[in-house]
Amino acid sequence: MSKPCQIVVLTVLFAALSITDPSAAASPSGHRYNVGDRVPLFVNKVGPLNDPSVTYYYYDLPFCSPDPVIWKKESFGEVLNGDRLTNALYELKFREEKTRETLCQKKLKVAEVSKFRDAVHDDFYFQMYYDDLPLWGFIGKLEESEVFGEKGPKYNLFKHVQFDALYNGDRVVEIRAFSDPNHAVDITEDVEIDVTFTYSVNWNESSAKFENRMDKYTRASLVPIHRKIHWFSFINSIVIIVLLMGLLALLFMRRLKNDMKKCANGDEEEDKEVGWKYIHGDVFRCPPNLSFFCAVLGTGTQLLTLVFILFLLAFFGVVYPYNRGALLTSIVLIYSITSAVAGYTAASFHNQFAEAGWESSVRLAGILYLGPLFVAVSFLNTVAISYGATAALPFGTIIVVLLVCLLVAIPLLALGGVIGYRFRSEFQAPCATKRYPREIPPLAWYRKTPCQMFIAGILSFSAIVLELHHLYASMWGYKIFTLPGILFITFIILIVLTSMLSVGLTYIQLSVEDHEWWWRSVLCGGSTAIFMFGYCIYFYARSNMNSFMQLSFFIGYNACMCYAFFLILGTISFCASLMFVRHIYRAVKSE
Repeated sequence: MSKPCQIVVLTVLFAALSITDPSAAASPSGHRYNVGDRVPLFVNKVGPLNDPSVTYYYYDLPFCSPDPVIWKKESFGEVLNGDRLTNALYELKFREEKTRETLCQKKLKVAEVSKFRDAVHDDFYFQMYYDDLPLWGFIGKLEESEVFGEKGPKYNLFKHVQFDALYNGDRVVEIRAFSDPNHAVDITEDVEIDVTFTYSVNWNESSAKFENRMDKYTRASLVPIHRKIHWFSFINSIVIIVLLMGLLALLFMRRLKNDMKKCANGDEEEDKEVGWKYIHGDVFRCPPNLSFFCAVLGTGTQLLTLVFILFLLAFFGVVYPYNRGALLTSIVLIYSITSAVAGYTAASFHNQFAEAGWESSVRLAGILYLGPLFVAVSFLNTVAISYGATAALPFGTIIVVLLVCLLVAIPLLALGGVIGYRFRSEFQAPCATKRYPREIPPLAWYRKTPCQMFIAGILSFSAIVLELHHLYASMWGYKIFTLPGILFITFIILIVLTSMLSVGLTYIQLSVEDHEWWWRSVLCGGSTAIFMFGYCIYFYARSNMNSFMQLSFFIGYNACMCYAFFLILGTISFCASLMFVRHIYRAVKSE
């Protein structure tokens, strides 16, 4: 890596570590309380269990509400995450127990009964935050009842919530909420009803450390049986990958050494068998659509840098499950800052072939991913607004995002492009390029691009499919089924496997005198993302998600994620193929 690029990457890293801020503390004293102190409790949202993206404001349902309702001042990431925290009537003072405390007495009108009944029918849950700890509970329960010999649904609304809190010293380390089915009211009929909402609070001492209190949200998802299956699948995947890589390396290196020996011997009869030697004057020819190609490399490098910084933040503990908005804030800020990486990579690679036109490469790098992402987010935001969901971005947040792009991303993109132009260098090709391109002989169907994309994609996808399933389950569920360390190892394995497959397929392509390997290496590497997107459709079909909004969010955001992986893996694949091609032709030239 050149020195200017190292400076850009280090600047991005330190800036990301300095501006990425976890969720604000619940109290100025650092989550420490005396007995009887008020501990912050905020109600957040409600939504159907089967559609995790479809969430509504907590007080959209006629719960007991304070007067007035005060909205918590939320961070940028919390708004992007769809969190809408407000105050509540519940009072859970530190280590102060309560038994059947009355929250409020409310006369539910027919319309309010209907709202609760629809929520119970859709299996709604509620979410709250107590001292920055998330807790969930169900609103009601649907049962089958028999009246006068006829079976029908019975809708029960829970009117009592049991809070079980654990503390260690002067800190809260765990909180759980249970909706008591023994205290429920029948809301099957459309009639007005008087309901007394109550709650209880139990406190117990725990030896759990405050620093580890978020770990339970991961451990709860990895019960012993699932954990064994998880690790068995992961180890099995690694074994398959190692065997496949060993087989490819053995066959590939053996064939390549034979080719090198034939070239070194100088025998004309044997030399004719080495097809890739004859295209030495075309193999380093500038690829078509150079600006677009450079933009792909620039955006892919930017997204790869983004992924590695996110892993680094996860290892430092800045990004972790249920840290409200930290992940989305990190993505927005790091993407904006790493625009300098995209501009530098696109401009520097373009200037290796031509001094003019690098500006168009930089502009394309700026919109290649951000453009489709903007279209997708705009459509999804419109859908969320029509549903009245919390996922809809407020106008002020949209303005902030646009300002970040205009004032941070675009200037840094241009700065990176200027640096790439100023520190430009010529393309180091071991062989001179001929004036006219050599004609490519007819290729069999299995040597063409679609077949090679299928081979590269299915092999790489088969190595990550198990972890991909856990990733989707974590993204579109309520529990964490995978860990950053495992994801990082899987990602490294995917990079290594993509590089090896790209090198092998490029060698096969050159062996049949096909010198147009530039774009094909990108497509073969990125083809894994196509299988990832196909699996996301399969995942949705096997799930219980059913609303149009959930379908839109699932397909839309997964498409954006898979597109990002297409650019990342395509860039990695090309870089691996470029190093390989330079190596073999430099070796032939030296001999």
